[in-house]
Amino acid sequence: MCACASAPPAMDTAVAFKVPENWQDDSGVASGVASPLARWWLQFDDFLLGELIAQSLDANTGIKAAKAVLAQARALRDVASAGLWPTLGSSASAGRSRSDNQSSAHFQLGLDASWELDVLGANRSAVRAAQASADASNASLGAVQVSIAAEVALDYIALRHAQARMAIAQANLSSQQETLQLTRWRLQAGLVTDLEAEQANAAAQQTAAQIPVLQTTIEQTSHTLAVLTGQAPAALVRRLAIPGPLPQAADTLAWALPADTLRQRSDVRAAEFQVFAAAARVTQARAARWPSFKLGGSLGLGALTLGALTDGASLAAAVLASVAWPVLDGGAGLAQQDAQMAALDHASATYQATLLTALTEVEDALLSLRSDRARLTSLQLAYRSSETAASLASQRYGSGLVDFQTVLETQRTRLSTQDGLASARAAVSIDHVRLYKALGGGWQPEITDSAIPAATNPLREPPS
Repeated sequence: MCACASAPPAMDTAVAFKVPENWQDDSGVASGVASPLARWWLQFDDFLLGELIAQSLDANTGIKAAKAVLAQARALRDVASAGLWPTLGSSASAGRSRSDNQSSAHFQLGLDASWELDVLGANRSAVRAAQASADASNASLGAVQVSIAAEVALDYIALRHAQARMAIAQANLSSQQETLQLTRWRLQAGLVTDLEAEQANAAAQQTAAQIPVLQTTIEQTSHTLAVLTGQAPAALVRRLAIPGPLPQAADTLAWALPADTLRQRSDVRAAEFQVFAAAARVTQARAARWPSFKLGGSLGLGALTLGALTDGASLAAAVLASVAWPVLDGGAGLAQQDAQMAALDHASATYQATLLTALTEVEDALLSLRSDRARLTSLQLAYRSSETAASLASQRYGSGLVDFQTVLETQRTRLSTQDGLASARAAVSIDHVRLYKALGGGWQPEITDSAIPAATNPLREPPS
């Protein structure tokens, strides 16, 4: 069987991923066709996030480098395609000679043509390999786009998370400072001791110490986002310093997730095209061990004067057919074929590993999302209770009904729970981003030459 017909090894992808219960797609159907993944960030309904991702996909230096690699691969494909067609060259010469005090001139024009007949398909296999390599480079560009879009989203969520934690710290600091002032008044009245006053001051200072750390995190994340969008580090500091809501995907969002959809992941597609390219190179190496056929010819005009080239010039023409067969090469041809077979085995194994990695990433992302959603629900209930407890303790402390330890403990619980709630919300958003990335969202395959009808395909086979 011709190696060019080889395909990536089949794997059991009939299983479906474990989708969280009560998930629905946009149509309200629990199972159906998956929603488009190419612009998944629109699900977060955050204009600034969408703008940053769009800018990063246009100006990120890593994406520009991947585009250059793709352009190179397509140019090499065109080089291979040119080998299917006849070549035509031209030449011109002029000379003057002198003998016995007499001089003479000679002018000549010529055309040379040659065509290697691709009887065994070696050149066509080279074109198929180059086309598959170009498609793999296109998919690799998609992998970079997927990675950059996800990284921008994760950093943006981290920035909004830090801003939310800062707002929580500032609100709690204000409450603790009020408690500290009340404790000092009670100390002056002799109702409490220095111990309670110092404890209140320590609690307020501990909360205040979190603020500069969070501010540093916000500015550093702004620098990272600026670089990801192809800008100087400080370009987005002022704009991103304005607090905004934490981006969250809709709770009803879901996917019908048969494992076959992972073939649309850019890295899986790239690995698949590498298998096709390796299979085509095996066919090319196999054909190189057999005879090659070539047609050639030349047409020339010669004259003693330049003007005579168009009138009265002598005409010379020649046609040549040749056959070349590597009869004895010391086993180099067979070794080259074996090397390409090994490369095909390597590409097949890489494809399998890539697909298994994709399956694992999706399963892990779904597991994390389920876990963090359950954690978020519990923390929401805990926060409501801690808020009520802290408010009651503060009121009763002002009336002298409870001691300061009760107030201090309830304030610490409220701060911890509120901070944990913000982190849980950020974790759910991060899980969504990682799920979109694991599903291969963030890229749109381009129409390649292999998908163009033969009538319009510049790589179509030449007429016989």
